[in-house]
Amino acid sequence: MSASDTIYSFFFLSQIFIGVLANSLVFLIYAYIFLIEPQLKKPMDVMCMHLTVVNTVTIVFQSTPQLVSFYGVKDFLDDIGCQTFLYISRVTRGLSICTTSLLSVFQAITVSPSHSKWAWLKSQLSKWILPSLLSFWVINMMIYSHIIESVRAKSNSTLGSGPYVQAYCQNIKVEEYKSKLFLSVIIMHDLVCMVPMIGSSLYMVFILYRHRRRARHIHSLTPSSESSAENKATRTILLLVLCFVLFYVANNSLMFYGLYNSGKNVRLEGINGILSSCYRTICPFLLIKHNNIFVRLIFSISKMRTKFF
Repeated sequence: MSASDTIYSFFFLSQIFIGVLANSLVFLIYAYIFLIEPQLKKPMDVMCMHLTVVNTVTIVFQSTPQLVSFYGVKDFLDDIGCQTFLYISRVTRGLSICTTSLLSVFQAITVSPSHSKWAWLKSQLSKWILPSLLSFWVINMMIYSHIIESVRAKSNSTLGSGPYVQAYCQNIKVEEYKSKLFLSVIIMHDLVCMVPMIGSSLYMVFILYRHRRRARHIHSLTPSSESSAENKATRTILLLVLCFVLFYVANNSLMFYGLYNSGKNVRLEGINGILSSCYRTICPFLLIKHNNIFVRLIFSISKMRTKFF
């Protein structure tokens, strides 16, 4: 293994270990809240739980083949393995985009003033969460079903006509109109999610700015705990969206550069693979940092552990 392969494998291994562990921890904390302390649960917690699940699955199915390839393992995936790993990773990637967008829109409506035109939606939000998440699964599973037809394991006898997909997989020749249709659907899917995500985030920035400006003129009044909690939740969603957009742009820029650049660039593929999992690895830490329930539970567990030992 070369020095560069060692570095890349270290980053992939770190992402898998840290990302899976952190997302699993956040999921277990949310599960604890739902089962043990249901009075603390909020409608947004369902979406956060869903986000941690799809992030975990994406990290495992996206990073594992790339990590194994750096250790020189050959024929790790056959045709069914390539289709399974790539299909699941792409579906959960799409679910991550949709869930982050839904979180952003949900929080924007939640913090909107009572006199705004979005105020009537507040009472309906909790009813739409589960149907929305279910529809995301159906839509993404249908969109990425094209992968089952177009992806096969790499071999000397396979003539790849499409872009390089993974260390063990590649595209096979399919009808040109199907490839163009699939690419168009993916672009539309991402735009439909990104536009509301960015729009609602800008709206939340405006709300926070206006709230802060008003607070400066009212020194005698202190913000309520509810307002403070809403502001913390809003900042968390804004940080999630910011991280997602930054890594999304960087990841797709490198991907399109690799598609239109002649020749295979192993280093570029390694960097792109690392970038594609960065958001999923950072996401649980943002959820933990700005949630008082997490801090209180972790403190209680640490206190119990100290007493026990």
